[in-house]
Amino acid sequence: MLSASNLVFRAGGRALVDNVSATFHPGLLHLIMGPNGAGKSTLVKLLARMLRPHDGRVAYGGIDAERWSDRQLAKQRAVLSQAIEVAFPIPVHELIMMGRYPHFRGRPGRSDERICEQVMQYFEVSAFADRNYSSLSGGERQRVNFARVLAQIWEPLPGSARYLFLDEPLTFLDIRHQIDFMKKVREFASQPDVVAVGVVHDLNLAAKFANHMLLLHEGRVLVEGDKAEVLTAEHLRTAFDIRPEFLTNAATGETHLTFD
Repeated sequence: MLSASNLVFRAGGRALVDNVSATFHPGLLHLIMGPNGAGKSTLVKLLARMLRPHDGRVAYGGIDAERWSDRQLAKQRAVLSQAIEVAFPIPVHELIMMGRYPHFRGRPGRSDERICEQVMQYFEVSAFADRNYSSLSGGERQRVNFARVLAQIWEPLPGSARYLFLDEPLTFLDIRHQIDFMKKVREFASQPDVVAVGVVHDLNLAAKFANHMLLLHEGRVLVEGDKAEVLTAEHLRTAFDIRPEFLTNAATGETHLTFD
């Protein structure tokens, strides 16, 4: 389990995250939503210990995140950020192997090689294995980085949970790969030892794939719960200043949002 208690993070005299508390259980896909400037990315960075809060605490499995060493955390916490820059030429398979660095010293073992092969197949990037990363399109690079991130926490660790953080992971992906990625993330997140937390902008994709949602507004949690509790006209007007309409597909029963 991952928990946040009364988190506060300030910048420029303003609280970007303001007294946020939340609990994220394993086996579920948790998605954070909100308008620009609501504090989504900052909250994910605090949860992933990429930023330290000015007040409050984050705990992994009941243990304060500050008590984890960087190496311990790297073995069970993986983060995909919005922008990945690589300033040197590197083959794709070597970049993906970087996800395994916390798990070996010196040279990778057979299990590390096997895991890299598996994640390349999972994200359909095996054909790029020997290509220079810089020669790939933006969408191809993003898929390679998904593979690198999951290589880090691909296999269960005895007695420990695995934590996956995704900050706007759908950048650069076309709609087919957005849907494919969300399916794979939800599948990975359904494992009983995985806590997965992500930020997405597309409310319809969030509604389709999230098991649990947090809607942020001005650095605070406006509402959390399942899509029926979160995606209401009142909440969306407050958070986004929009007038939503809800359309139900008669064949599937799924509800989609449209806006004036």
